[in-house]
Parts: sequence; C-alpha cells; structure tokens
Amino acid sequence: MTKFVSLLVLLVLTLPAFAQQADTTTLTKVGQQVPNFTVTTLEGKTLKISELKGKVVLINFFATWCGPCMAEMPNVEKDIWQALKSEKLVVLAIGREHSKAELLKFNKEKGFTFSIAPDPKREIYSQFAKQYIPRNYVIDKDGKISFQSMGYTPEDFAKMIELIKAQLKEVSKP
Repeated sequence: MTKFVSLLVLLVLTLPAFAQQADTTTLTKVGQQVPNFTVTTLEGKTLKISELKGKVVLINFFATWCGPCMAEMPNVEKDIWQALKSEKLVVLAIGREHSKAELLKFNKEKGFTFSIAPDPKREIYSQFAKQYIPRNYVIDKDGKISFQSMGYTPEDFAKMIELIKAQLKEVSKP
C-alpha cells in the first residue's frame, strides 16, 4: 500500500512537467510573427495588431470565471500597466468567450485601466491556442512573439515583467 501511495504522489508531482513538455494546445512559438487580428476595446477603440509595430505589446487571454486569471489580472494592472505605462507599451486583455456587455459589467466591478476586448467566438484566441487560460504573449517591437506562457505562476510572471522592461528600454533608445 505504501508503494502505491508513493507512486501516486510521484505521479501527481511529475504530471505538470510532462503536460508542459507535451503541450499540444499552444499553436504559436516564440520567435514567430504574431497572428494577425483586429479587436474593438470596451472603449470602442479599434486595435490592429499589425499597426502596433514599434511598441511592446502584452496580450493576456482570460475569462471572468477563471480563478488563476482573476489572481493574475490585478498584478497585470499594478506590476505591468501602472508600473511601466508609456506610449511604447500596450496591454490588451482579451476576454475569451465573453461579450462586450459581460466585460463592461466585469470591468465596472474590477476597475482595470488597461485595454480589454471581447472575443466571444474565440476567433482571436484560436489563432494562439486550443485551450487553457490564462495565457500571456509578449510581442516585441518587430511584431514577433518574444514570450508566451500558459497558466499563472509568480515565477513566469516575474520573468515576463523583466522581459517587458528590457524591451521597453530597447524601444526607447534613440
């Protein structure tokens, strides 16, 4: 019985590592051009990813019912958007399977100040992944994916912040 329990514990502890190695849900790769899309934010502003070259862009896919997403988003607001805000940084949170009305209600309660846009039919999300949220993608000044993550861990989030800071310094050079 103890061998069985030990084996079960070992399996539970190693399963996430195997899941990440065999990830078939991510459709993009670091270094590739960001998939082309256009969104309309809750404020009615149209953003075309192709027109954001020259800037550092953070794309965050989330859902209002997702616990890890709700743990992450206040950190996106405080540690990225408020801490690093500049005309060279765009933070875009895309609500997977959410309507504009749902997201307006959600943001009225939460008060996030970065751009939020709906993706009710997964039209944008499906260019990046098959499933799982939250997902973050950092797009460099040349429109290439320089970072991508699935799920939320403080370690990955810290790596993402450092990368964004470095890229903002690069974009700000004369």
